Amino acid sequence: MSIKRAGLAGGDVTSRWKRDGFYVSPYNYDHEARAGLNFPKKVTIHDVTLRDGEQQCGIVFRKGEKVRIASALDEAGVNRIEAGLPSVSKEDTEALKEIAHLGLRAKVFAFARCMKADVDNALSVDVDGLVMEIPSSDHLIKYGYGWGESKAIDLAVEATDYAHRHGLYVAFFTIDSTRADFDVFWRLISKVANQGHMDSLAVADTFGVMNPQAYSYFISRIKKVTKKPIEIHAHNDFGLGVANTLAGLAAGGEVAHVTVNGIGERSGNTSLEELVLALKMLYGVQTDIKLDRMRSLSKLVEQLSGVRLTPQKPVVGDRLFETESGIIAGWWSRLEKLGMPLEMFPFLPEVVGHDKVHIAVGKKSGRDSISYKARELGLKVNEGDIDRIVLTVKEEAIRKKRTLTDEEFARIVARMVR
Repeated sequence: MSIKRAGLAGGDVTSRWKRDGFYVSPYNYDHEARAGLNFPKKVTIHDVTLRDGEQQCGIVFRKGEKVRIASALDEAGVNRIEAGLPSVSKEDTEALKEIAHLGLRAKVFAFARCMKADVDNALSVDVDGLVMEIPSSDHLIKYGYGWGESKAIDLAVEATDYAHRHGLYVAFFTIDSTRADFDVFWRLISKVANQGHMDSLAVADTFGVMNPQAYSYFISRIKKVTKKPIEIHAHNDFGLGVANTLAGLAAGGEVAHVTVNGIGERSGNTSLEELVLALKMLYGVQTDIKLDRMRSLSKLVEQLSGVRLTPQKPVVGDRLFETESGIIAGWWSRLEKLGMPLEMFPFLPEVVGHDKVHIAVGKKSGRDSISYKARELGLKVNEGDIDRIVLTVKEEAIRKKRTLTDEEFARIVARMVR
């Protein structure tokens, strides 16, 4: 790929895809690959862990836990924190009020139905803004709520106007937008924009049913008929939450709704940590998120939510920087000496708050694995003993059905070295 094709002139020609902390594909920055992208200069991150994340079945955040998570979100650079729906419980109301009074840099939002009572509850806890929901698909209005279209419109107009007149920022949140007939959807939006109020429009793929190309088209179509900022709220039912959010932002969306660890209703929401890393490294789009806080923030939410992450979870999984394969252990042994870790990893562990690369020994280990681990632990291994140790390690790992601890490995070496 030429410098011209990559869109770079002068300086370090790899500066956009290979930096101190990461090394991704140069094709991400090819002019043709980037044609038509319409990202904002900086994406606003609106975190919904404390509301939509808590909607995951079985998760309960107590007041003190919500305050701890909100503080950690703020420290990580989140721009807006959607801290809950006041009408859920007295404890949620108290948590919202305490969070609103913490003096955070982040704006604190409450979630609300299009009801004056919900607006009053939000006003009582002193939040900066509201995310105000209403169904926007004709079938959900009719069958899910038992309403006519006019009722949804009237409630939305009245409540959004009421919130605005009381000084709240209003993000108008259209439930099931992506399955709505566009004419029905747009009648609702235009009535609220002209007779009620919205400072921004949150387009919700409530059931996670769009593909990225369709999301891009949908947002582009909406932007042709409104100048209001667009917020992207995607669910992960087909595993496309992050991809759809990226597509929506690339089509001109400005705000991304996310949860820590991707927790949320059914298959969850767009993952905060996955999205911000992709924005920065794959697209060169900035956020205010401090990437080195991702691991500690993830562990906090994992602990308080009780939702255990898979060890290979992108960005924050426990075993992302562990390797068992003997071939790859050989790579690492050479690359570590050369000071070239990015030949083997797309980003460095410390960039997202992990400790370091770890070579594990187990069924897939080879000679390089044994030599590396012995050096790491300060164990003397003779060249002639390595093959016997490899076989013993494999047998023991198969028997235990896992990798071995350093202590178990050391005992094998002590037993077998002549």
